[in-house]
Amino acid sequence: MRQRQFFGTDGIRGRVGAMPMTPDFVLRLGWAAGRVLAQDGRRLVLVGKDTRISGYMFESVLESGLSAAGVNTRLIGPMPTPGVAYLTRTFHANAGIVISASHNPYYDNGIKFFSGTGRKLPDSLEERIEAELQGDMKVVDSAELGKVERLRDAVGRYIEFCKSTVPNGASLQGLKVVVDCANGATYQVAPAVFTELGAKVVPLCTDPDGLNINAGCGSTNPERLADVVLSQHADLGVALDGDGDRVIMVDSGGEILDGDDLLFIMAKARLRQGSLGGGVAGTVMSNLGLERAFADLGVPFARAAVGDRFVMELLHTKGWQLGGETSGHLISLDRQTTGDGIIAALEVLVELVYSGSSLQQLRAGFQKYPQVLLNVPMREGFDLARNAAVTTAFDEASASLGEKGRILLRPSGTEPLLRVMVEGRDTRQVRSLAEHLAAVVRDAQG
Repeated sequence: MRQRQFFGTDGIRGRVGAMPMTPDFVLRLGWAAGRVLAQDGRRLVLVGKDTRISGYMFESVLESGLSAAGVNTRLIGPMPTPGVAYLTRTFHANAGIVISASHNPYYDNGIKFFSGTGRKLPDSLEERIEAELQGDMKVVDSAELGKVERLRDAVGRYIEFCKSTVPNGASLQGLKVVVDCANGATYQVAPAVFTELGAKVVPLCTDPDGLNINAGCGSTNPERLADVVLSQHADLGVALDGDGDRVIMVDSGGEILDGDDLLFIMAKARLRQGSLGGGVAGTVMSNLGLERAFADLGVPFARAAVGDRFVMELLHTKGWQLGGETSGHLISLDRQTTGDGIIAALEVLVELVYSGSSLQQLRAGFQKYPQVLLNVPMREGFDLARNAAVTTAFDEASASLGEKGRILLRPSGTEPLLRVMVEGRDTRQVRSLAEHLAAVVRDAQG
């Protein structure tokens, strides 16, 4: 596979105003994508976005680039990423485009693509778009320019789809739920979904101003949600990220449940129902305790590289339905074609109501191993694998843990950081090893 210049593990992402997130580049990107994705006679692309201020700018230039390629565009406005995937399918569009940097701060933005089936683009199409970017931008004849419409009922359509994933007769009646929308793309959809299914909803962070997306809230900062759950005497809290494809939850006692916890609850419920459909896919970051808990249940478990696209690929390879990441990307392929925070939360809540249990009771049987994750700045061009000091420190730390733990050094796919992850049975040892490895990596970069 050719090395891609712009596409990462989740589309194209970066600081607004710096390559590749500049208006001129995104204009050309829209044109190149239109040329590649609309070659079968039908020329329709849906464009959605989250709530960050730069979304207006990038929406305009994407629309112009697609029009220059002869592609019609329907603008959805603020919409969760999985909502764009769903609408792309229902409109039989060639592709869906999401303007979002997910859980990143407002000053970042990105462009994600879905195929007409509602799945992330395969590498081959991303490579073709990058190849098209190398050529001169040629505008189609005026009579062939793409037209633009705004889709007015997108929010209502997606709300109804989310509700349709709940079994007939199921209700959230009697539950008091705090819903943290991260001042992001779910601010209209999520409170409505939970309310219409019967829950008493306390909305949190539903006033986006273009700058406050993910700011001290949402799935990356669930501590605020935990405080509100306690002060409101709520049954639980749901924290979504800026574009709505991640979910973290908080129980009535303020305990935070991450993606591993929720994945275990979902798998155990499906196992009881006889609907698991094989095994469960996690990632190299999934807690070792999760793997061992599934082994105790007799549930096959396999790890993919970090990134929901890799979890998706593993699920399709295995023929399984359920997978996810510790960060809260949870995928139920029998319900949705991509990770969907609202739909995953609904699956957990329905099981909670059915069982009459608390979230902590539902996760019984899963004992997490102590895990420390440190982020170390990583300069461009630093070759981790060939640095003798780092490899020696890694080998020594691995030997000291033996079979009672794991170590992972992983460059981030979206930021100039190295993730240093150590887990094992002894909290003090895990912390010491992680800090030592992080120090070695910092020193090795000079």
